[in-house]
Amino acid sequence: MPETSASTATEGPRAGGPAESPPLLEVRGVTKTFGGGRRRLTALDGVDVRLGKGETLGLVGESGCGKSTLARVLLGLERPDAGTVRFDGTDPFALRGKDLLAWRRRVQMVFQDPFASLNARMSAADLISEPWRTHRDVVPGAKAREKRVRELLALVGLRDGDAHRYPNEFSGGQRQRIGIARALALDPDLIVCDEPVSALDLSVQAQVLNVLSDLRERLGVAYVFISHDLSVVRYIADRVTVMYLGKVIEHGETEDVFDRPQHPYTAALMSAAPVLDASHATGDREIQLKGEIPSPFDIPSGCRFRTRCWRAEDLCATEAPPLVVRRTQETADTHTALCHFPLEVESAGA
Repeated sequence: MPETSASTATEGPRAGGPAESPPLLEVRGVTKTFGGGRRRLTALDGVDVRLGKGETLGLVGESGCGKSTLARVLLGLERPDAGTVRFDGTDPFALRGKDLLAWRRRVQMVFQDPFASLNARMSAADLISEPWRTHRDVVPGAKAREKRVRELLALVGLRDGDAHRYPNEFSGGQRQRIGIARALALDPDLIVCDEPVSALDLSVQAQVLNVLSDLRERLGVAYVFISHDLSVVRYIADRVTVMYLGKVIEHGETEDVFDRPQHPYTAALMSAAPVLDASHATGDREIQLKGEIPSPFDIPSGCRFRTRCWRAEDLCATEAPPLVVRRTQETADTHTALCHFPLEVESAGA
């Protein structure tokens, strides 16, 4: 049986890999706001994220929860107002010149729409080799680049003859494979995937997810995988981070979060997800949340989820929820949530 413990810490749950393994990515207390005065929007509020080398972190939550803003911070496209970002022990926002260029090689992205993200006037070979125009030393020489393009096409399940075809000649799944090959062109350590299969048919989604999983096994690349599709996240992620109105409210190993959610919001998300395997069902019925998502310009006091939570009490309106930590005997990882009345702690102690 799992052991449970509670902490009174007010910071968000931290994504934790094995304690003995140094993280590839570590984000602590990151806050990002936009606008000013009464129209100030807090997109990220004290976010903590930790990702080990070769791991996949699933990032889930409703639209507007801060997933894409966090992705932009991880890519160095948005500078946080507060907090720290460490990539392999280095602060990327402190880098300049050649050091910054070298870091950008290590973090790449796969976009949501495989057609919009590819230049229709460029062939597959040109698209894949485009990063080498900036990073000239990665694959020097025309012949070496032609060979490397063929290798990358093979890695994502495309043929040599596809190198000279244009995006409109490919299916949606094939276009996304080209996007993945382009992201791999610089041999990155981390790829941020922003809804990479949401625009694809279900059968094609499975093919692309298998490509990503195979590449992780073969190349050791790590992923931050953003998706609203929980079945996709369950398939590909080692750990899951759940966000709500700019804050991480739950984090843990994928199976643990899906099967034993601690936060009421997470439980509601899981109950609404389609389940093909009855053994993965988290309850007898779908949890229907009442009310609308509060405006990010006017976040509720105390617990930001309390206006929609069926378990909320007066305490939830006056005090920020504590960090509740649940440890399992099977793994060194922890399952954490921000909640005054967590579900799993109650059931575990029953």
